Amino acid sequence: MNEALLRSLTPAVLGILVRRGADFAAAEDAVQDALVEAVRVWPADPPRDPKGWLITVAWRRFLDATRADAARRRREDLVDDEPAPGPAPEVDDTLQLYFLCAHPSLTPSSAVALTLRAVGGLTTRQIAHAYLVPEASMAQRISRAKRTVSAVRFDRPGDVATVLRVLYLVFNEGYTGDVDLAAEAIRLTRQLAAAIDHPEVAGLLALMLLHHARRASRTAPDGSLVPLAEQDRGRWDTAVIAEGVDILQTALARDRLGEFQAQAAIAALHADAPTAEETDWVQIVEWYDELARLTDSPVVRLNRAVAVGEADGARAGLAALAALDDALPRHTAVAAYLHERDGDLATAARLYAEAAHRAPNLAERDHLTRQAARLNTRRQR
Repeated sequence: MNEALLRSLTPAVLGILVRRGADFAAAEDAVQDALVEAVRVWPADPPRDPKGWLITVAWRRFLDATRADAARRRREDLVDDEPAPGPAPEVDDTLQLYFLCAHPSLTPSSAVALTLRAVGGLTTRQIAHAYLVPEASMAQRISRAKRTVSAVRFDRPGDVATVLRVLYLVFNEGYTGDVDLAAEAIRLTRQLAAAIDHPEVAGLLALMLLHHARRASRTAPDGSLVPLAEQDRGRWDTAVIAEGVDILQTALARDRLGEFQAQAAIAALHADAPTAEETDWVQIVEWYDELARLTDSPVVRLNRAVAVGEADGARAGLAALAALDDALPRHTAVAAYLHERDGDLATAARLYAEAAHRAPNLAERDHLTRQAARLNTRRQR
């Protein structure tokens, strides 16, 4: 079963059902039912036209649900409009669906969560992790968003800021998580940048490109994580870095600074350093100060503490860290790193072990476990 094929077809199938008159929540349920049926049927009987097959099955499921719902009996006449199996036109509705999910009737956070679940293909657990909230709370938020949009017309698309937030989170999950969505997020952001002259769209595209350029060096052949300072910079894609820097410089010249431009500036400073030791950490701290002013994000302040530790010494970094809530994700890992830099190997080893226990994925857990073991070995010598 080709899960990547199913993920790539989902937005187009969902868009066709919405255009044919299905409300969004019912269309999403129908598409999910069709995907489940595909997983069951395709291994033994693969269709010649996967997209046409999914459209036909999803439309049938939507019509079945409509007939079963007494409050929607007025839609019974749609039964005769069932599309016939066969090749479907190649139309990419993904970006349009992102805007439709960012509906004005939803709060920005609910719109982002709904889009990530319905169009981005992320699980409720992944979305909850991105938002730093319990999975049950995120499930309720998504359910409320579905109920809200099921009663509205999709004739007023949402704003660019919400769509950018969705694309950013999709890219982050693809870059660091279990599902590879980074390339798709870059593709859609390129489409948006070509359609809209907006400095933050350009900033987000630059940020994605600068991070993506380092992707080949982020993991070792055995799949283990390679920290930025230890990455082989000869494996960084210099052409992509140059493109990202050029896009960023053009956006910054417009003097309309936003959070994605600030993040891209930090990424550009890392990409510009020939070695880890030559990184301009003083400038990075200054950009984190700008970013904190723009977002007031605790995660930004956590990353800033690391930068302060590099620019002004581990004690300064620990002082910046002390002002933050220790329940923040990766707070313990940052504390471990700064204590190691300060020479307190016993505390650092203990904190690395604690951070490994709280790690959100296997690769990060293994990395932190190895860090703890490395320091314990050094202490025993």
